[in-house]
Amino acid sequence: MKIINKLNNPLLNIVREFKSILNKTSTQKQSHPFWVMVQKETADHVRSWRFIILLILIAFTCFGTLYNSMSHLNEALSNSKDPNNMFAFLKLLTATDGSLPSYYVFIGFLGPLLGISLGFDAINSEHNNGSLVRVISQPIHRDYIINSKFTSALIIISTLFFTLSFLFVGFGILVSGLTPSFSEFLRIIAFTLLSILYVAFWLNLSILFSIKFRQAATSALTSIAVWLFFTIFYQILINIVAKAFIPSKGANMAQIFNYKKFFMGIMNISPNQLFTDASTTLLIPSIRSLGPLSFSQTQGAIPSALSLRDSLIIVWPQLTGLIAATVLCFALSYYLFMKREIRA
Repeated sequence: MKIINKLNNPLLNIVREFKSILNKTSTQKQSHPFWVMVQKETADHVRSWRFIILLILIAFTCFGTLYNSMSHLNEALSNSKDPNNMFAFLKLLTATDGSLPSYYVFIGFLGPLLGISLGFDAINSEHNNGSLVRVISQPIHRDYIINSKFTSALIIISTLFFTLSFLFVGFGILVSGLTPSFSEFLRIIAFTLLSILYVAFWLNLSILFSIKFRQAATSALTSIAVWLFFTIFYQILINIVAKAFIPSKGANMAQIFNYKKFFMGIMNISPNQLFTDASTTLLIPSIRSLGPLSFSQTQGAIPSALSLRDSLIIVWPQLTGLIAATVLCFALSYYLFMKREIRA
């Protein structure tokens, strides 16, 4: 009778029903077509040789910059007048002797290559081998395809950069003996999110070219050409034009101020410049402005470190610029893909 009563216990029945509902919900979530496609795309990226090679390259360069900054940490902290001395742990990400760039400079250089490698053949390769037609013929929403491409790549990028940041912090604590303060840790997290946003822009741009061009080699070369233009040639062109319009020696301070402000605004069109300005401000708290300052603004200013909130206010235009460029590239990719006629 005890066994029968135990089997017929209403509380046990309620628990069984609750467990069955949870199992059904988790099964339905796991078997949703969109997440199935995301898992498949994520597995394809992780198993590809190009991702493994880029992962090894980024990891070696990051730990190389850590060793370089550790070698010159005492020299960087020896200046007692430096307002950034209270943020000693951030010196690991910014200190360098010139032989190797600092950590955030390497991320700004190698990050676009990671985004381009994950997206340059997202659509055209599947179109060329015929798998895109077979996927679209299934009873799924068409936008699941491009959304899964972006989501899977973004998951990989986010996981990679957060892992690198935490490993960087962990090795920095073990080797240097320094412990990051809460403010320093928040700045590192903010820089990590900025890096993910920056790489997401190049990911969306490469996906856009993979939709626009039929051949994967064409989309890859176009993406790399845009990256090289903004990384190298754009600044050279702006400097040439700026020298042609430089004010005369008799120009007043207002003309010189407007001249510098205008050309610095043109420089901020480049996503590389937006990332460099934002990352520098987040990792070097003593930076108080990213543009030219008038004499009245600098008069009486005391060199000191800013809070994270003030640094975020300074870089807010750069952040909104990167967000807008990323959303624009994704919107164009979405529109072109939904309007594209796909045939075998």
